Amino acid sequence: GLQRLHVIVRTQTRRREAPTLVLRYIQQQQARQHKGNNQQHKAQSIMMNDDNEQEAATTNNNNNQTVTATTDDLQLQQSQLDKELQESREVMDALFSTRRPKDGWAGLSSGLKSVAKGTAAGVASLIAQPIVGAQQGGVTGFVTGLGTGVASAVALPVMGVAIGAYQLSRGFVNSAEAMRATSRGMIWDEGKREWYFYYLDKEWEEVQKVEAEREGIEGGTGATANERIVKDRTYYDLLNCSTSASQGDIKKAYYKEARKCHPDKNPDNPEAAENFQALGHAYQILSKEDLRKNYDKNGIAENSAEEAQQQMDPLVFFAVMFGSHLVEPYIGELWIANTADTLMKDVIDKSKDDTVEDEAAELMGNKAKEASVEAEFRQRKREVKCALNIVKRVENFVNGTESEEAFVLSCQEEATKIVEGSFGDVFCTTIGFALQVEADEFLGFKTSFLGMEGHVARTKKNFKTMNNNMHILNAGVKAVSKGQKAMKEVETVQKGMQGGEELTAQEQAELTDMMEESLPAILELAWAINVRDISKTLKEVCRKIFTDAGVEQKERLKRAEGMRILGREFYAIGKVSGGTSNKGLDTEDIKARATVAAMTTMAKAQGQEVNEEDQEEMIKRAKQQARDAKGSDEGKTPLKE
Repeated sequence: GLQRLHVIVRTQTRRREAPTLVLRYIQQQQARQHKGNNQQHKAQSIMMNDDNEQEAATTNNNNNQTVTATTDDLQLQQSQLDKELQESREVMDALFSTRRPKDGWAGLSSGLKSVAKGTAAGVASLIAQPIVGAQQGGVTGFVTGLGTGVASAVALPVMGVAIGAYQLSRGFVNSAEAMRATSRGMIWDEGKREWYFYYLDKEWEEVQKVEAEREGIEGGTGATANERIVKDRTYYDLLNCSTSASQGDIKKAYYKEARKCHPDKNPDNPEAAENFQALGHAYQILSKEDLRKNYDKNGIAENSAEEAQQQMDPLVFFAVMFGSHLVEPYIGELWIANTADTLMKDVIDKSKDDTVEDEAAELMGNKAKEASVEAEFRQRKREVKCALNIVKRVENFVNGTESEEAFVLSCQEEATKIVEGSFGDVFCTTIGFALQVEADEFLGFKTSFLGMEGHVARTKKNFKTMNNNMHILNAGVKAVSKGQKAMKEVETVQKGMQGGEELTAQEQAELTDMMEESLPAILELAWAINVRDISKTLKEVCRKIFTDAGVEQKERLKRAEGMRILGREFYAIGKVSGGTSNKGLDTEDIKARATVAAMTTMAKAQGQEVNEEDQEEMIKRAKQQARDAKGSDEGKTPLKE
């Protein structure tokens, strides 16, 4: 917080100095050129002195000392001048938009921003400079500040217009390069401000390489790597793998051992089921990086409850809660699940942390940076995996081994299966719309007259994005309102309990009902976030597929056609099934799903597998039990007049 405050103060100070620095900028450039010329003349004098060295050795020694001193002075002055110029450039970059524009439109946007910023800075300087001057020098300072403010109010807008015109001209000059690069299938790097060819397979290799480095596995697999020293190797021995094994090696070892000790393969062994469960438990620990790191350092946890808490996987919980198993190849792991996973790890780390406050603050700051990097990498990996999955899904249609009629039929069958699951209609409509509109935009710009169909698709997409954002806003307001109402009641009850009051059974039931009333609003907000997350992710996924320079343009167009068909069929079947992001959510259904999601998460943490069919059956039973219990309670409640 102090560092951010320091940066803000420093930035504001720079902005107050901006008028002076901007006015000095041109003078410094002229001075730099003038001193550069002087330096060149003096350098020539040095060379002449060097040529006459043999004629007067004693005199030359004195001259060399003078020249050396003069050169040092010039270097010092040049260094100071460069430093001042760098400071001026920083102010210019902060005050105006000076980055290289992509094309004419980007240049126009950059130019307008510079004009607006220059005008705003001039007005702000006109107001601020007299006030600052009065604070520092009284009446004299006020007059001086007023003069500086007036000069800045004139100079800064003029500078903004000049830079805006320069950016506009740069943009138009770059337009020819942009058209050539776009026609060749290149994409624009916003960070480096340059055009480049994108390769999907190459990025996947980079992702895998980074992942291996993050796991600490470099140069070879776990089978050939040296054994790492760990506190306990029981779980490694159960899987019969090295302590230096990669995640891929651990997975292979688990499946290999699971086939050997499965109860069906060992009907005569009464301990087969227990051994199989222990094997699954070991895999659950070693397959998760944070749990494996904790196990390597501390060994098997003494408290089984603590270990079970560490193994709770929010990704499993949200997968059951939202029923996203069948659509995971298209959307990957939901952002809300990954965020919950990160927050849960932070809570566990905080509960174990016994450092002092200052050290804890610094540690949490570092962890926040690490979490940001981790989230960025997860999203990148998610997008690349989804892109590869979609490419594989339309592969038979693209290469001609599957006719369009057969491909359409397979898309319909897949969508029908998805909508049978919980929230499947919402998934189908969201995925379908995203795939179809992205394909329409790409094909429209490539094949229609003047790209008209592409512009129509882009407008449609932007309108949908705006609706999604408004839905998040409305759902957020509703969730906050419901939550605040419930929390006020909880606070009232807590105060009463502190005073010695006890809740009656009826009051407890009413409080529970009030808390449960907020569940639909909270889940609606979560769904609105999911819809935006899926749409945003698929936008990047489609961009990767459509700009993949590893295949010819003709094949990319064919991929887009296949994705448009896939999206169209998904959207149509999801729409017919009632798919919408604004579903009427039932409290009992939410409670049943949350209960089963928690049970499934705990079961998987203990090495047990629960498939999708079992989960849906458990949800149905939980809902029925809740209805039966509610009906029984209502039957016991006396009627009131």
